[in-house]
Amino acid sequence: MKQFLLDTAEDTEAFGAKLFQVLPEKCIIFLIGDLGAGKTTLVRGFMRAAGHTGAVKSPTYNIVEEYKLNKRLFFHFDLYRLVDPEELEWIGIGDYLQEQGICFIEWPEKGEGYLGSADVILAMTTTDKGRKLVVEKLAEGIDL
Repeated sequence: MKQFLLDTAEDTEAFGAKLFQVLPEKCIIFLIGDLGAGKTTLVRGFMRAAGHTGAVKSPTYNIVEEYKLNKRLFFHFDLYRLVDPEELEWIGIGDYLQEQGICFIEWPEKGEGYLGSADVILAMTTTDKGRKLVVEKLAEGIDL
């Protein structure tokens, strides 16, 4: 299990950019952490490295934000406001997860039973000096 100390938001974005360099074109990443732990900041760094120049915000109300860049698909899910995991059926979660794309899923525990397994699980917590990121799962062939 690897862990990283990310002292600033810039460090968190840089870690997201590093993920862009090492993740395969199809990958499911679970992001675990409380509100304010830096999950969306990490995704922002990833999306900037992918070439996205617009805003990257947490899709708390929309549940999913979709990005298409250079013929690649990226999905950012935030399940925080999900009342029942069955709601994921209604938005077609199975279709998203089958796409040849990268899916970041915040609050995956709220979608239990509908998400399958992740290729990467990152747990983020705040510390006195910034954030701690723990790699809880890393699929074979991905190196951080």
